Amino acid sequence: MEYYMILATDVEGTGEQRAAARPAHLERLKALDAEGRLLIAGPTPMPDNPTVVSGSLVVAKFDSLDAAEEWAGQDPYVDAGVYAEVLIKPFKKVFPQ
Repeated sequence: MEYYMILATDVEGTGEQRAAARPAHLERLKALDAEGRLLIAGPTPMPDNPTVVSGSLVVAKFDSLDAAEEWAGQDPYVDAGVYAEVLIKPFKKVFPQ
């Protein structure tokens, strides 16, 4: 398994949809964490207003890019129409060692 970075950008004005889908989104992250696959995850706040979220970042282990894409495509935020764009790339953890 290798790490993959999943960087999602929200559709503007979808804060209510994000809040409604958040519990299910967090459950999926908790499952990755319980499997020892989650390196880091969290929202990306707006630089000029940290109370407004502009997207999400997840770095986790997957068997392949296809598996990471499949997992990301099943996110509750996708189903709720929160994400405008999702970028997935391999990630190499260097620090901390």
